[in-house]
Amino acid sequence: MDEARMRQALALAERAMLDDDEIPVGALVVDPAGNVIGTGWNRNIAEHDPSAHAEIVAMRHAGAALGNHRLLGCTLYVTLEPCAMCAMAMVHARVARVVFGAFDPKTGAAGSVFDMLEDPRHNHRIAVTGGVCADVAGPMLTNYFRRKRGLPPR
Repeated sequence: MDEARMRQALALAERAMLDDDEIPVGALVVDPAGNVIGTGWNRNIAEHDPSAHAEIVAMRHAGAALGNHRLLGCTLYVTLEPCAMCAMAMVHARVARVVFGAFDPKTGAAGSVFDMLEDPRHNHRIAVTGGVCADVAGPMLTNYFRRKRGLPPR
């Protein structure tokens, strides 16, 4: 099931890249019954909003769908390991689980650089599964930046 949901998130990441020329990160929130209740892709450039990362956009939609700022029991799927901002938003939203694709060795906050989601000092911890479809998510990001630099894709 994680791989199928990650493929949905990858389609959102592709939309970010192709439709909006945004960094290709896509996210979706799934409720405890398995229903997708929020989707998002990076919108920070288009919306001039530093907080409009895919995860935040998806959580905003999920919160509106539930009529609640808490996303209890929900799983968030995202194509790139969350940054510190997104990780803390997930903690505050009480997301139950995060599944991500590519690891982020520079700013990853789900174990690569920081471990903000499972830190015992928080009043809520989030189960983390990383590396799902990383073989697709990683190259999508790498090739996006290579094209921006005028380099051929790998």
